[in-house]
Amino acid sequence: MSEPTKRKRKLRTFSAFGDVRRMPSEYEIVTHAQNWNTRAGKASVFEQNPSSAGNLWFLTYREHSPFQADDWDGFRDPDKIAYRAYVNHQATAQTKLDGVLEMYADADAALPQAQVELLGSAFTPSRYLVHGFQQAEAYVGYIAPSSYITSAAGYANADFLRRVSVVAYRTRALQLAHPESGIGENERRIWEQCAAWQPARKAIERALIAYDWGEAFTSLNLVLCPTLDDVLIRQFGQVSRANGDEQSWLLSGLLNEDGRRRNRWSAALGRYALEQRETNEKPLRKWIDRWSAMADEAAEALAPLLGRPASEVVAGARAAREELHAGIFAAAAAAS
Repeated sequence: MSEPTKRKRKLRTFSAFGDVRRMPSEYEIVTHAQNWNTRAGKASVFEQNPSSAGNLWFLTYREHSPFQADDWDGFRDPDKIAYRAYVNHQATAQTKLDGVLEMYADADAALPQAQVELLGSAFTPSRYLVHGFQQAEAYVGYIAPSSYITSAAGYANADFLRRVSVVAYRTRALQLAHPESGIGENERRIWEQCAAWQPARKAIERALIAYDWGEAFTSLNLVLCPTLDDVLIRQFGQVSRANGDEQSWLLSGLLNEDGRRRNRWSAALGRYALEQRETNEKPLRKWIDRWSAMADEAAEALAPLLGRPASEVVAGARAAREELHAGIFAAAAAAS
């Protein structure tokens, strides 16, 4: 007796996920297989000679990267951020931030001189560093091997743009309140010439030429951002509060939420890579060690701006970074 023929299911809007019985979430539907440069069945990324510069770039720095997985599309952002969710979340966050700015609109004029100097040396020049973060994150998203990674990097990129905008807004407000301080005029010179900023400048400029996609992701998301965010957001906020600047402390706390969300998906991606292939651990640790030395050097150089001992600043920043790494490697060790 012949076996009954299995009835073929009709195509649905989510058939790209395969023969699945579960309705994909909104996040998955709008994120899955959206990268034009990872289309299946293509001999090369661009529809041109496989040996063209663009095709060789992707071949060298993504397809031949030591950071590989059997299926990058299996990664999921733990926060499941899609466009609608991101806009709604950030609209609420921006309302809180705008409320702080409005509440303290007239407070800058009464700030003590020490805090004005801190803001002019550590806060307002930071927009150059954060813009570098933004550029590096854009590259990670562009060259990433899955639209799930591109999507997460894209929203992190938007977070950096928001942070640059906040710094620029505060710079102008401080310039109006303290026209004699040089705020609003000296930031580029400080970024390019001040000894305290040069290791951070060196680190982000080198990150911008870390072309391998795995190293680009590791240098920025797993090392430089968690390290320098601890210095320039958390520790800066603490010092500002001690100096009587509640506004800077509150703004730092709100901006830090963006960093925490970036850390969550970055750690999840690191864990996923190790679950996919144990061989990813070696390049991941190599890159972390390489970039951690530069990150610590940058944190140490910035310490005098905060008026704190360098050892204390570096220890706090290193602890924040290593906590992120522990969540990656400990989970992988437990799984094995």
